[in-house]
Amino acid sequence: MAVIGGLLALGRLFLFILIVLFFFCLLLVISLFYQSKEKKLERGILLRRFFIRILHRILGSKITVYGKEPVNSGLIVSNHRSYFDPMVILKNILASPVGKKEVASWPLIGNVCKTTGVIFVKRENKASRDQTLNEVSSVLENGFSIYNTPEGTTHIKPTTINFKPGAFNIAAALGVPVMPVAIDYKNLDDAWVGDDTFVPHFLKCFSKWSTEIKVSYLNPIFSDNVEELISLSKNQIDQELIRFRKDWNLID
Repeated sequence: MAVIGGLLALGRLFLFILIVLFFFCLLLVISLFYQSKEKKLERGILLRRFFIRILHRILGSKITVYGKEPVNSGLIVSNHRSYFDPMVILKNILASPVGKKEVASWPLIGNVCKTTGVIFVKRENKASRDQTLNEVSSVLENGFSIYNTPEGTTHIKPTTINFKPGAFNIAAALGVPVMPVAIDYKNLDDAWVGDDTFVPHFLKCFSKWSTEIKVSYLNPIFSDNVEELISLSKNQIDQELIRFRKDWNLID
């Protein structure tokens, strides 16, 4: 079974690379027909959604969805398990994710991210954080959505760790809704933590026939109080994370 799983993972990695390469070439072609940066970005985000749906089929994602995906714009926040989180949460949603700066340097993936609305931040650098918050504010002011993981790091704890307030400050100031989302993976090894690098983790994660994931879209929160936005978001997400693990018999 280990050999079959290894071959399955290698096959999926090969298809993943081919699809990302094709996607990147398609984005380059599109850039020839649109002079406007906004139009290029709009088309890139639409194409990203289409290719994410294809990748889920190839990678064997088995996603159970609770609640209704947001149809209005706002700040989407979730707990953080893996680089795969945005691909699950944004499967049907058009939004600009905030990601760590290191991803921008990944071959092909970094290039695709740059042209499909991803906003990069170097979290340990204040100037980078300030620049990112300015970009987040601009996107929200223009009536589009942002996807952010306010924990700022991945982990496998049963509930959320501290939320960083940056994006919540903007949501409170602009009066846009905060839309909490809970996400978790049945196999705790699917979390991307510690010193894991992309390819070894990918091969480990997708050597299974299917990857079981639960995602819950929770009630939007309106408030001009930052602490209230953080507290209510955390509480909603934590309750769902506990429920997920109880459903999977991972906790009593």
